[in-house]
Formats: sequence, C-alpha cells, structure tokens
Amino acid sequence: MGLTGARPDSFPMEQNLKLSTDDGDLLKEPTKYRRLVGKLIYLTVTRPDIVYSVRTLSKYIQEPRKPHWDATLRILRYVKGTPGQGLFFSSKNDLSLKAFCDSDWGGCRTTQRSVTGYCIFLGTSLISWKSKKQTNVSDLQQRQNTNQWQTPL
Repeated sequence: MGLTGARPDSFPMEQNLKLSTDDGDLLKEPTKYRRLVGKLIYLTVTRPDIVYSVRTLSKYIQEPRKPHWDATLRILRYVKGTPGQGLFFSSKNDLSLKAFCDSDWGGCRTTQRSVTGYCIFLGTSLISWKSKKQTNVSDLQQRQNTNQWQTPL
C-alpha cells in the first residue's frame, strides 16, 4: 500500500460520499480489500469514530471496486492522523448522562433506506453507540419515488 509518507486526513470518509455496487472498476485483488476491511472492523472496537465508514465499506466485500478501495485507504490516512482518538475513561468524570442521535433519511443509494445512529456518554466517556440501517424505506421516500406529491396543473 505504501502509506507511510501519505498525508493524514481529518475525516474518515468524504462528506456525502455515495458508494454503489456498480461504480468504478472491479479490483484485481479483492482479497487485499477483504483483509483490510476485516482489520478495520477489529479496530472499531476501540475507535467508534470509524464505525460508520467501516460498516459502509463492509457492504462491498463480495465485489469491491476502485472507489471502495480509495475510501478504505482514506480511513487508514484518518487513523494515521488521529493516533490519540479512541475510547477514554477519565478518573475525574462527572456522572452526567448525555445521548445524541442522527439519521440520514434515505441515504443509501442502493436500497434507499435510512441509517440511524446514537451514542451515549457518561460525563466525557463514550459508553454505548449503535448504527443501524432501517428495515423499511420511509413513507416520504416512497411517495417521492411514485410522484404522489405532484399536483395536476
């Protein structure tokens, strides 16, 4: 890979990056992609900041393509530039509980399903997080696809 001299990235994945199963050329050596994504999955145990990006790339294990490989290398450059990131439990912690959530409505180009995620902090320490693709397409997305919002002139 030769990433020793590569400049670090400040984000694990480009904002609004939409990967698909048919964009770009198929990789000649898909095993390298599979191994790298597997190692990144292992790293997500202590690096919740890359969970969404790695989960997104793991969907393309069967037939990885050049854009998937490029996005995987970006995660490596991000990890290189953020060695101090990860889970940290401070001994001087207030016991206030905070929760945050977010969703990308219909963000998956392939299935048009939403991805919802949340994280929970005890003081400044992350104690729980989850990211999940919804099982159903949103009603709004279905209406837009069937043009039910258009009114006759």
